Amino acid sequence: MEQFTFKHTNTIGHLIEGNELYDQYHYPEMPIRYDSSFIEFRRMPTLADFQQAEQYLTAFHQQHDQHHLRFYFADNQKPAGDLLEYISHQNYDIGFMELYVINPLDFPHIINTDITIEEVTDITLDDYLKLQYEADMEFGETFAKQKVGLNKHQFEANQYVQVIAYYHGDPAGTMDIYVGEKAVEIENLEVRSEFQRKGIGSQLQRYAMDRYHDSAILLIADGEDTPREMYQKQNYRYLSYKYELLKIVK
Repeated sequence: MEQFTFKHTNTIGHLIEGNELYDQYHYPEMPIRYDSSFIEFRRMPTLADFQQAEQYLTAFHQQHDQHHLRFYFADNQKPAGDLLEYISHQNYDIGFMELYVINPLDFPHIINTDITIEEVTDITLDDYLKLQYEADMEFGETFAKQKVGLNKHQFEANQYVQVIAYYHGDPAGTMDIYVGEKAVEIENLEVRSEFQRKGIGSQLQRYAMDRYHDSAILLIADGEDTPREMYQKQNYRYLSYKYELLKIVK
């Protein structure tokens, strides 16, 4: 199997600047989406490097009425020393993501006749949008409303497959599949709270495994969240990590 990195995963955002130190992405279509407007370092910056990039991104986002600073570090590199001390004192939220891969043949075979999984169509799009809206309300009403436009755009795009789960006929969960050049990525897997622990998340993944059985399947997990433990039990293989910073600027 090919050696995959975070570069093989999907980025919703436009690359607008690149130099030897970092790449900058911007997504004016949804400025409130923090994960789409950011700087990603190609190597670990010095403290002076970081402060210069921070100053630049602050001014850029102010010009575009954006109220956040988001930075990603290079794969498998953790900030330390005076850089870590600085970002800690600057009230950044520090987290990390983990990248996993699986051969679809290794995913557990699960069958539950109470659950129906299908690709979103014109007929089921409203159900999908409503479930996504409910999940996105965690990040505020403005975000949830703007995300509707992104979801509709991806519904029309060839590289995305949107999937919905029904439990006894009731809309219960959603999942997005991004079809890349060398791998398929599972994104935005969500199950309504009242339908959790019924195997719906596993059945959604099973759909991706069956549909793309000849492709490697990638998945990004929050390095500090419990679902990553479920993925490990489902035979996903850990590949790498990436540290991230976020600060909301008033």
